[in-house]
Amino acid sequence: MKNYNELSSLELDTLKEIGSIGTGNAATSLSSLIGKPVRIQQPEVRIMSYNEAIEWIGGPEEITAGVLVGMSNQLSGIMLSVQQLDFVKLVAESMLNEQVESYEQIRDMERSALTEVGNIMISTFINALTGLAGIDIDLTVPAFTVDMQGAIMAVPMAMYGGQSDYIMTIGGDFVCSGKQIPCRLLLSPDIRSLNFLLRKLGVDSGE
Repeated sequence: MKNYNELSSLELDTLKEIGSIGTGNAATSLSSLIGKPVRIQQPEVRIMSYNEAIEWIGGPEEITAGVLVGMSNQLSGIMLSVQQLDFVKLVAESMLNEQVESYEQIRDMERSALTEVGNIMISTFINALTGLAGIDIDLTVPAFTVDMQGAIMAVPMAMYGGQSDYIMTIGGDFVCSGKQIPCRLLLSPDIRSLNFLLRKLGVDSGE
């Protein structure tokens, strides 16, 4: 059974291409939601350990907002939208005309908007994936939380840590009004789903 760190260069390049298309579509969705041009700058796909992924996002004690969606049907796993404070500020100002300077200022209105934005970005990414691979993926109702990054990442660790010590991280900086807005989309399919996805894409080495 393939582990993330056993991916061949061809398989990894294919996943990077999916990441590039998916994050590009997510940027387009975000642009429509906030009414401002948004582009994705150098989207990245990395295969990292959970601890490395946490550090990449900002460290275990970094407070972030997160929208978590479960995946089922032909692909099982989770997808997480990590929303750092600059992203929260952008959404609150653009969609609600509200100024948010800290996570403590997130009220029901902001929570609803951030959940909607995260869910639409994830759904857009997944729609790109299903179109490319020709598979069906069902998504759960999104869950929103504000917590230390280590606590948020404990969810995929608890669900899939027994299958793999690695996670696929997809993301980059959105650019809006000349300012870089860090955002991360973390895609974590289980190992069976990873193998299935690669077979559907025609690049599974079968090793």
